[in-house]
Amino acid sequence: MLVVSEEVREALAAGRPVVALESTIIAHGLPRPRNLQVALELEDAVRQEGAVPATIAVLDGRPLVGLDKEQLDRIANEDGIRKLGHRDLPPAVAAGVSGATTVSATALLASQAGVRVFATGGLGGVHREWTVTQDESADLGLLARTRITVVCAGVKSILDVPATLQRLETLGVTVAGYGTTHFPGFYLSDSGHPVDWTLESPAEVAAVMRAQDSLDGPESALIVANPVPEDEQLDPDLHARVLADALHACEAEGVRGQAVTPFLLDHLVRHTDGASLSANLAAVRGNVRLAGRIAAAWAAV
Repeated sequence: MLVVSEEVREALAAGRPVVALESTIIAHGLPRPRNLQVALELEDAVRQEGAVPATIAVLDGRPLVGLDKEQLDRIANEDGIRKLGHRDLPPAVAAGVSGATTVSATALLASQAGVRVFATGGLGGVHREWTVTQDESADLGLLARTRITVVCAGVKSILDVPATLQRLETLGVTVAGYGTTHFPGFYLSDSGHPVDWTLESPAEVAAVMRAQDSLDGPESALIVANPVPEDEQLDPDLHARVLADALHACEAEGVRGQAVTPFLLDHLVRHTDGASLSANLAAVRGNVRLAGRIAAAWAAV
């Protein structure tokens, strides 16, 4: 049922580098027409690093690994595109609907296709007030049982970062900072929380990936936490102030469940005059380029 594009299939068969990309940022993360422009830009960034991009989505009930320009255009511009986590894939396929894949669905489909490296912006994680809401992203559980390397800028800063790191440790998911001893904060270069391991080059990342396979342990992910450059991060004081206001507004308006994350992210964009979106895109671009280099190092192993 999984449809792998000819380009991606040939690259995998030849042992050439491939990088998986999610499609939620295209369908739900950016306004039109900028979303399609960014999608094409990210694919081009992968190619500039010598790798093949594999943007992942579901169209008409078919899970696709690698989209052509027409399919990218559909994800960017078609009304009614659903947002699909990995739990949504079976009903989406059965109903023949179209949807953009989140981190969990992208990681699952990429792994099934044999793609080992995946670039995204920020992971989901443990939500604030977890002890009351029990709200935790499906990303964490899926990454605990999926052998894939995820290059990200940490977890979204609207979440409970220390609780998310603790949860990842409990689930046995390896987390390493790329060129940093501290976990990045998505919009921010530093969340203020240390990481246990630091990797300094794509070759070092590939060596850890090789060790994962040779040890034959649980099929868990490797998270490579790549900070947004300091000169492109959101101003930390502005971030703290606007996030506090956003959390207060969320509580005052009674926003709950899956509506919390988009509410908070939208608040940040509007009340930072778009600076949070610029930092988000800077992080994604950096992650995509790094993922391309890691995929090349992995292909060379």
